[in-house]
Amino acid sequence: MGLTGSLSRGFLYGLNRIEVVGLDRFLETLDRREDIDGRERGLITVSNHVSVMDDPLIWGVLPFRYAFNPSNHRWSLGSYDICFQNRILKAFFTYGQVLPTHRSLHSPHGGLFQPTMTQAIRLLSSQPFSQPPSNLSHDVESTDPFTTGHLTYSTNNLDSFPSPSFYPSRKHSWVHIFPEGRVHQHPKKSLRYFKWGVSRLILESEPLPDVIPIFIDGNQQVMHESREFPRFIPRAGKDIKIAFGEKVDGEKVFGELRERWKRLVQMQKDALRKKGGQTEWEMGELTEGLKYGTEAVALRKEVTMRVRMEVLKVRRSLGYEDEDPKQGLVETWIEEGGKETGKMKDGSWVGNT
Repeated sequence: MGLTGSLSRGFLYGLNRIEVVGLDRFLETLDRREDIDGRERGLITVSNHVSVMDDPLIWGVLPFRYAFNPSNHRWSLGSYDICFQNRILKAFFTYGQVLPTHRSLHSPHGGLFQPTMTQAIRLLSSQPFSQPPSNLSHDVESTDPFTTGHLTYSTNNLDSFPSPSFYPSRKHSWVHIFPEGRVHQHPKKSLRYFKWGVSRLILESEPLPDVIPIFIDGNQQVMHESREFPRFIPRAGKDIKIAFGEKVDGEKVFGELRERWKRLVQMQKDALRKKGGQTEWEMGELTEGLKYGTEAVALRKEVTMRVRMEVLKVRRSLGYEDEDPKQGLVETWIEEGGKETGKMKDGSWVGNT
């Protein structure tokens, strides 16, 4: 984490022209979270995604002491088919606090309910995630992994990854997410539609995490999707802007939706109880009704739309003109047909990451 953060900072400030908005306010948030025992809730940062270099590059704006303190640094979700191809990459990104995430386009194990999402929800929360056996001591950081089975987890029933949420020292962690799900470089700096993973983090984590929106501009010139050989080398001498928005008023924006979610969960439990079924499950686990039920889907859709609006507020504060509202609709992108990457009809470039 320290090495990557240092390289990113050196690249941003040594080889480019960087403007950062709202950094002091964001650092104050991190400083309040430095004492792990004093944390009362998790932190979600959410941003647009304009370059394969966004993470880790945007964290280069943090002073060195933050880069070398991984317990107060972000966890992120990284593409399994890119970041975890072999042992070396797996080790690098695992130590870099990246959670292996399958993408449905590349894997049958992708989607909204994969095990990595459970890990992210638990990282934002705190233990216990279920009622522990009464004979286990609460005075130790971890219990016997051979009896609990939570020290590791699998994303596809074949691999094995350390389970970061297993350790109480990682309670109420910081998780960053790019809800666009892939690189999107639009000439007018507009956003793609947001995928629903972020809604699970907001609805299911306990308590409601703090949410801070971020807007990125300029990284697309560092690694543009149309770049030629050598594609793997970042381009220097660019103007880069990173803006940290104010903390979202969570109760005002998401409170009513979370209450509806809790009522829905209780209804599911009541229905199962009448049938004599299991009425308790671990955090991050859902019944079929909570996965695919009409109201559950509607809640995720609404939460995701509100998150996107918060990122757009930061974008608007920088002076960019309002985007076409159709940009936020999945139907707009369906019109592109089977084309998933490359240059789109609206002039934007969409990447594979």
